[in-house]
Amino acid sequence: MKLMHGLINRTIQCFVRDTYGPQVWDRIAHRTDSGVLSFESMLVYEDDLTSVFLDACSAELAKPRAGLLEDMGTYLVSHPNNESLRRLLRFGGGDFIEFLHSLDDLPERARLAVSDLELPELELHESGSTEFRLICRSRMPGFGHVLVGLLRTLADDYGTLACLDFGKGDGTEEFVEITLFETEYSVGRSFDLGARVNHTGGGDVDGV
Repeated sequence: MKLMHGLINRTIQCFVRDTYGPQVWDRIAHRTDSGVLSFESMLVYEDDLTSVFLDACSAELAKPRAGLLEDMGTYLVSHPNNESLRRLLRFGGGDFIEFLHSLDDLPERARLAVSDLELPELELHESGSTEFRLICRSRMPGFGHVLVGLLRTLADDYGTLACLDFGKGDGTEEFVEITLFETEYSVGRSFDLGARVNHTGGGDVDGV
């Protein structure tokens, strides 16, 4: 039996809750008929349960799973609750190309924070200075769509004009084709190396 880290499932829950509201999440949870109403970040769950919830989300929101996962990737680096993740990723490079080259090490860096978290294996291939292919090997089909949403948002974050296309390889392999048109297309979003502190003295808003 393969187990999915609860942080992945919790991310799905937070995405729905923060984007569509807690009532929508409640309807999705009941739609699965699984008896699970909420996920705990530090527990593990059967892989099949993740797929059941994604199917329920797709049905409830009337959105194909690919689009749903891409929206989730966007959410991970754009919602205020996930500012700490955005900072972690932005530490990977001063520009978008440096950031892309840092992705090979992302699963290892994530395990420094959560030792038993198994992220997809990422492998970047470069063809010239503007063409890249990011290969993703994951137990969860469709994770490449999450990467498309995440990368598209971060390209904008860096002020880079880029085209991204999802592709499917053999077995569990997916990939994202990345073409850069202009690395300084616009002024990128401001980036503060320090943690955001709220008025009560706390850090980031609780999220994923």
